[in-house]
Amino acid sequence: MVKKIFLFVFLSLFGHSFAQTEGFAKNADSSQTYYKIFGKGTPILIINGGPGMNSNGFEPMAKILAEKYQTIIYDQRGTGKSTLKELNDKTISMKLMADDIESLRKHLKIKKWTILGHSFGGMLASYYATIYPNSIEKLILSSSGGVDLSLLKGENLIEAGLSKTEKDSLNYWNDKIEKGDTSYKARLGRGRAMAPAYVYDRKFVPIIAERLTQGNSTINSLLWGDMQKTNFDCKNKLSNFKNPVLIIQGKQDIISKEIGEISLKAFPNSKMVLLENCKHYGWLDAKEKYFDTIEAFLKS
Repeated sequence: MVKKIFLFVFLSLFGHSFAQTEGFAKNADSSQTYYKIFGKGTPILIINGGPGMNSNGFEPMAKILAEKYQTIIYDQRGTGKSTLKELNDKTISMKLMADDIESLRKHLKIKKWTILGHSFGGMLASYYATIYPNSIEKLILSSSGGVDLSLLKGENLIEAGLSKTEKDSLNYWNDKIEKGDTSYKARLGRGRAMAPAYVYDRKFVPIIAERLTQGNSTINSLLWGDMQKTNFDCKNKLSNFKNPVLIIQGKQDIISKEIGEISLKAFPNSKMVLLENCKHYGWLDAKEKYFDTIEAFLKS
């Protein structure tokens, strides 16, 4: 069960605590969404991965893009400062999360914004595009989990990206956690075993391992359950989305090239860029190419 829950716990680096602007937006169900804003200019909403992770790790990316644009990050419902009294299938769903994004747009009085969704955030961004297409100027899918559930049917590319020693370590710590040991030591042990699958440059492994200890497994499980129950598939509705879409991911990504190609086919006005010597984090493994590609897309 733990393996399934954390199969696609998408993570990033820790950020700094400073924000240019921060606040809360009220949602339709009276919950609140915490957000931070950096820079000025064309608005870009960054949807972080997970599910079940806060937005702190995306501050470094937001600040780099904020040199030329206004960037917005937010804590998805139930994470970080976007707290909920209860976590269940009535309070956590893809529809509620998409509605939260739209409530945030209205709160910030933004007519249209560019969306950058990373990992699970790319799945949520694609779903948002099926419900609120007129709120989006451009869409960037960064190592996105896809527009349907194809990723659950293919090879486990996390384990495929690990050495035998790392796999053995991962199995050891997963077994301990499944038997009830949810201590920090156990979670960090699993994170250290998994982290090499996410980055090409191993110098980022320690901080990614630390980040892996922080996922909310209840939210993670509820959202994957919701997507499976509703047979998450955006392809048909996205055929009418004509705005520009950039699909960008690493050649050695845990998200297979085939997943990206499904998205490429689903969006009529899309392009796909594969980054060399890069796994799941383009802004780490291929920083210059990653941001140059996004800059060129935003200017086009």
